[in-house]
Parts: sequence; C-alpha cells; structure tokens
Amino acid sequence: MDNLSSSSSSSMSDMELSSDDEFDLFEERDRPKNQNYFQETIPSYNDEEFYEHFHISRRVAESIALQFEQSEYFHYQSGGNGKLSSLQHVLIYLWFVAHQTASFRDVADQFHISISSLFVIRKLTNFLSNLSHRVISWPSPEEQTVIERHFRDNDFPGVIGAIDGSHVKIDKPSNDPDSYLNRKHFFFYSGMQLLQAVCDHRKKIRDLFVGFPGSVHDSRVFRTSALFNTLPEKCHNNTYILGDSGYPCLPNLLTPFKARGDLTRRQSNFNLKLSKNRYVIEHCFGLLKQKFRQLYHVKLRSIVDIVHLIRACCVLHNLALNDHFQYEEVEDVVQHDNEVVAREFDEEEVERDDGNGIQRRNQVANLLRF
Repeated sequence: MDNLSSSSSSSMSDMELSSDDEFDLFEERDRPKNQNYFQETIPSYNDEEFYEHFHISRRVAESIALQFEQSEYFHYQSGGNGKLSSLQHVLIYLWFVAHQTASFRDVADQFHISISSLFVIRKLTNFLSNLSHRVISWPSPEEQTVIERHFRDNDFPGVIGAIDGSHVKIDKPSNDPDSYLNRKHFFFYSGMQLLQAVCDHRKKIRDLFVGFPGSVHDSRVFRTSALFNTLPEKCHNNTYILGDSGYPCLPNLLTPFKARGDLTRRQSNFNLKLSKNRYVIEHCFGLLKQKFRQLYHVKLRSIVDIVHLIRACCVLHNLALNDHFQYEEVEDVVQHDNEVVAREFDEEEVERDDGNGIQRRNQVANLLRF
C-alpha cells in the first residue's frame, strides 16, 4: 500500500494513463483539431465565458502562469501552432481538470496539439502539487482568531475548522486492487477517503492528507496523518475542529454524541449546532469537485499520479477561492449529518473516544445556547 502525505513531492516522470489514452500515445491518428482556439477563440471570451470554460478566473489563470514560467518545471513545448507559452500550458491543464469526461485525446483536439505534447498536464500537475506546502497551510494564531469569531457568531465558539474525508472514484489500479474497493465494491482511492481535509469558514483547505485506499476507515486514516499528533499544538487558546462520528472525540476534535435513542435535550442541541457548523467541509468538497470535475472519476492508473492530481486540484481550489463559482447544493447537509449520527457503528472500526475529549464535549455542550 502506497501512502503519500500532502508534503510528498514524488516525480511524475512515468504518469500512467487508462487504456484509451495509452493506445493513443503510441498511435497518432488524424483527428479534427480546433486550430484557432488559442489565437482567436480564447481571447474573444469575456470574463464570464472564460470562467465557464476553465472554472477559474482569467486573473488567477494569469497569476498561475507567471509563477509557472518562473519555476523549474516550465520550458517551451511544441504544439500544433508552434511553442506553447506558460499561459497556454495553464489553460490546457485547467480545461482538462474542469471537464469530467475529458480524455487526453479531447485535450489534444481542443488545443490543436499532439497527444505526445501532453506532458503539459504532467508538468502542471507536478508544479501545482509541489505548491501545496505554501498554498495549503494551517491558520496562524491571528487567522484562528478571525475564524473562531465567525463560528462563534454562528453559535459554536472555539471552532477553527472542520474535518472530513471524501472518496474519489478511480479505475482499477495496477497494484493491490482489492484495497481500493469500498464497502459497496466500487473502486475508490482514499486518503481519508482518498483525501482528508480540514477547511475554515471560507472553505479554504487548511490541511490535506492523501494516501490511503477506500477500504480504510476515517479514524484510522486520521490517526496515521501528521495532523493527529500535531493538532493539540496547532489549536491555540483551547480551540478545536469539528468532525462527524467517524472520528474519535478528542480535546481538539469534537464529534457528535452518538444517538442511541437516549440523547438529552442539551446533547441533541449540541449535535444540531455541530452539524450546522460542520457543513463547510461538505461544501468545500462539493465546490472542489464541481470546479475540477476530473475528481468525479480520475482515469489515471498510477496511485502516485492520482495523489498528485488530487493535491494539484486542492491547490487550485485555494488559489481561486475568491472567484465567484456558482455552487450547486447536491444534498441537505444537515440531514446528512443527522443520518451519520444516527447510524449503527462498527465498534471495531471506530476508535474509542478519548476521556478528555468526552469531558471537553460535555463542557461545550453546556455552554451552547438553545
């Protein structure tokens, strides 16, 4: 089993593709290409049209291109119309990750480049993934004060973020495939369900851990991540993050009271307010996948490459956080959390709650207003 934390910077020199794309790397075919897309079509887009196609504002795209051009990852790549600029590299990559069904062949046709030129995607994935240490960072004490004030205004004082995991569907991996089956026997790759993340009130990703297959339970992934050991020192002034009942209750990670038909009024009030504040991480994952739709089904075959692609999309998410993307609500998050609280738990999978965590939860529950 391969584990890669968010700080991983492995090379992507041998990116593995799904079968259709693998075939095309060896056999170029005459396919219609959009010959004027770079030169005429994209410059004619207004800001709204640009955003519709690339899911990132023109301003952010140009900023990424400037950073990319100054990095070791950039060098001119030949395309159908000569050498590709750094901005063209970025636009190719953004179009690819923004479209769920886009194959490498589709990208080549859209931008009038040969399939063999699609090392562009590899380079941008590597470049963006390795920006994660700078772009995805835990909030400073000053930032924690701002974040806590927001949650306090929403009737839950002391909170500086919410944690959860999200599955990402993949094709059957080449190594250890059974580990990547979820409980319904679909292939998923998981780092706390492929990715474990903590976000703040703005849905900015503050911590990221990627590297476990989908068969691994949330609590085990959390205890394996660096955050488990560093969370107490990261939470200043007795602050904490919120999680669902898949996590152990700890002094700095509060989870709902488990509903077994005997909750008090105060405990039910705690669960309801926790759910209403924890929704930000659900929205964060929803926004991430709606903007970068390749995450609905990643078709790369190498687990290392998949990890880098996911991390790269999380970096893009933070860089474009101020863009006004039209988020589509896909489910009632509060109802989802109530179902999580009420479900039957497998005691062998869920870690036991910490005694100090239980005491802290009781103290907070007694402070919350009805």
